[in-house]
Amino acid sequence: MSTSSLHQKVTRWIDSDVDPSAQEELRALSRAAQSDPQALAELQDRFSARLQFGTAGLRGGMAAGPNRMNRAVVIQAAKGLVDYLSSHVNSPTVVIGNDARHNSRQFAQDSAEVITAAGGVALLLPDPVPTPVLSFAVRYLNADAGVMVTASHNPAQDNGYKVYLGGRMVEDHEAGVQIVAPHDSAIAACIAEVPPANQIERAQGFQHAPSQIVSIYVDAISSKIDSPQGLKIVHTAMHGVGSAPALAALKQSGFTDVICVDAQKNPDPDFPTVSFPNPEEHGAIDMAVALAQEVAADLVIANDPDADRCAVAIPDPRRGWRMLHGDELGAVLAEELARGGRTGIFANSVVSSRQLQAIATHYGLGYETTLTGFKWMGRVKNLGFAYEEAIGYCVRPDLVRDKDGLSTAVAVARMVSRLKGEGSTIAGLLDDLARRNGLYLSSQLSVRFEDLSQIPQVMAKLRNTPIGTLAQSPVTEVVDLSEGWGSLPPTEGILMHTERKDQVVVRPSGTEPKLKCYLEVIESVSADASFEDLSQSRINAEKSLDQIKTELNSILFD
Repeated sequence: MSTSSLHQKVTRWIDSDVDPSAQEELRALSRAAQSDPQALAELQDRFSARLQFGTAGLRGGMAAGPNRMNRAVVIQAAKGLVDYLSSHVNSPTVVIGNDARHNSRQFAQDSAEVITAAGGVALLLPDPVPTPVLSFAVRYLNADAGVMVTASHNPAQDNGYKVYLGGRMVEDHEAGVQIVAPHDSAIAACIAEVPPANQIERAQGFQHAPSQIVSIYVDAISSKIDSPQGLKIVHTAMHGVGSAPALAALKQSGFTDVICVDAQKNPDPDFPTVSFPNPEEHGAIDMAVALAQEVAADLVIANDPDADRCAVAIPDPRRGWRMLHGDELGAVLAEELARGGRTGIFANSVVSSRQLQAIATHYGLGYETTLTGFKWMGRVKNLGFAYEEAIGYCVRPDLVRDKDGLSTAVAVARMVSRLKGEGSTIAGLLDDLARRNGLYLSSQLSVRFEDLSQIPQVMAKLRNTPIGTLAQSPVTEVVDLSEGWGSLPPTEGILMHTERKDQVVVRPSGTEPKLKCYLEVIESVSADASFEDLSQSRINAEKSLDQIKTELNSILFD
């Protein structure tokens, strides 16, 4: 882009922006770009494209310009969304929620004003709310769509814009599920046709959703347990919006001995105690685990900032306190639900553990593998339970057709309470599952790229030069997922199976500049295996995983 062309784009955007602070930000950056190459590169990046709207909606860093999250971009997105909805239904109802990040409430209010001015009915939720409340509200209020302003567990400088459909737009089992094709591209096409932000009409007369919607949701996910076994729980909201509803739901379910990590309890958009507000990140739940050790807790429950994900840490007799892998928690939740009589289809994504299928088969339940993301799992018909290894769980699909860290927290507490009453633990239940199904152990290898063009280059290398062996086991199957696999529609990724039943899936991340490798090994275990036998099996499985990681890292990234 030439300097004169860039200057014209910047000037036009400044003239059409609705936010004076954003206008001044661009003026200052434009002045700096005249003599500072770094400022020029930043300015060029902000105007290199429009922030892409897709199945994840919008997500990006907050700054002025068309390739960032800001009021002008959000106003145009809201106008494109309401235009798309209005082309299908009259006076579409859209429920709108936001988390506690910087600018989230402003983005939500701007959206409500745009939708109202365009003839829609905008219902703004109380400020702020967890993402599961928005998904619940779409179904509960029978809204035609929902918008959640959140960047979930992204860094503090980011924000995002998730879109859900419901009401007259989709079938009932898809209500409250994030958008997929063709809705995403159709909405993006409508956004491309909207005028500049300052020409989009906004109206103040939007409505507020019922003020009790959060308490209605909490009541719905709560499930009273008669004998909670004196369970002591440590909870962290990771500076997000999950603390109050989590505590309320646990209390209503009979769990009153819940101790919060005070430094992370209240919403804080700067996330001061963590470098990355994702419970999966190394060190993110260290404060919670330290508190659990101090008070001799039974478990740690951690929610991410918008409370749609749930992580659990337990005292493990083999290694002390540790966080469960997402697949481990998915397995024990599935076992608990199936054991308790849950019916319907159990589903997880192609990058998650195959043990879910073994559990479903054991209980005579249906099983389905989906593409990555709850936008796919959530729309499975007759869904009984769904999870993804990235600590996302749908334990109440009758209420929320999305990952829900709060109803999961209640389900985990109930499970641990039952196990404690029987003299067992989650670690013991994992051992029991290994004796029945074999020992499934999974892990992940991921690499972040500064140069995004390297990701397709690495994927092409993997397709053109197939891997022959992994962990000394021949690779017996290589599937290019871009061509589909079984009932799965095409998606970007490569799947490999080895002779000893190890599995590897390599795919680009859908939300971050990463290439991710999802690894799983299965160790045969006898039905009467001792604690020591299982310990050795875990050591063997971990060695296999480490070897696969080393080999993949050498093959793909050297």
